[in-house]
Amino acid sequence: MFERRLYYHIDWAMLVAIGVLCVIGLTMVYGTTEGQTHLYTMQVYSMLLGVVAFVVCLSVDYRVLADRSHWIYVVLLALLVYVMFFGEVRGGSRRWIDLQWFSLQPSEFAKAVVALMLATYFGEKRLGRMTRTDLLIGGAITLLPLLIIARQPDLGTAATLVPVFLAVVYLAGMPLRVFGIIGLACVLMAPVAWRFVLEDYQKERVSVFLDPSQDAKGAGYQQIQARITVGSGGFWGKGFSKGTQGQLRFLPVVHNDFIFSVLAEEHGFAGVMVTLGLYLFVIFRGIASARLAKDRLGAYLVLGVLAAFGFQVIYNITMSAGLVPVKGLTLPLVSYGGSSMVATLAGFGLIFNVRMRRFTN
Repeated sequence: MFERRLYYHIDWAMLVAIGVLCVIGLTMVYGTTEGQTHLYTMQVYSMLLGVVAFVVCLSVDYRVLADRSHWIYVVLLALLVYVMFFGEVRGGSRRWIDLQWFSLQPSEFAKAVVALMLATYFGEKRLGRMTRTDLLIGGAITLLPLLIIARQPDLGTAATLVPVFLAVVYLAGMPLRVFGIIGLACVLMAPVAWRFVLEDYQKERVSVFLDPSQDAKGAGYQQIQARITVGSGGFWGKGFSKGTQGQLRFLPVVHNDFIFSVLAEEHGFAGVMVTLGLYLFVIFRGIASARLAKDRLGAYLVLGVLAAFGFQVIYNITMSAGLVPVKGLTLPLVSYGGSSMVATLAGFGLIFNVRMRRFTN
């Protein structure tokens, strides 16, 4: 458990940056949910629960968690399977477990759990250079929850597990040529996936992304409105809760997937740069934590968690600017979403855990 002397090795600068992002998130959720007080209240409770999860993941030695990673992984799979059959359905997707006072989305926790499992396997149980068997086992660890999550369907969250796997195996010594082979295989499999894997609505999202004007009042509406919202803010923005696109609900789901667009409209280029600066600072401090880790297990764990976080930040921001197809991915620490907030803070608890224990035996 937490020792008092470890208190001095906590990365306070990174903690402050995360706290500021959370405050920005609360402010934006408050401004975009006027008249829906229960959403803001739920976000506050989720943040408090996230702080508890952060402290728990910070306090228990990450090596102890690694020793029990297989059990944590099994629990995750059990929850994901439960969701497939008994989960709560919203918007055509079955992703949540209704706990009366809180809707739990287990897929959000898959990122940290898969990172922990992969770090354990490659960090402690693999000796020598990476073999084909190592790669296959690591791929299976990632693919199993990925496929279950994709069946919900939730391709956005499922996709976040891919950078976790790539980050860990790269750090573990996978040759760059293997990345090239994987990339080539993905390109060659794209026509097959288009024909047999993607649903009609997913194909429509890709087509509309390439030309939103073909269905400006339907599938392309969100993308067009997101671009207008981002561009309307100018340099200084229109002011808190004074944006027309967000406040008048021209852009749907403003408190969740497209909260960055509203931030750009209300606080302009200046506010965007401050927010991006905070995210970059957190990511770079996280990379520094990986470099300072005392063992491979810690380094792999930090990079795995950070890869999912970074991917989600980049995708949400580029989605808000209309540069990638629309997917249901929140902006970590800022968008509304209880499970996302708790899972993200728990992941950072693991990062802090590794950094502050770099001097322990």
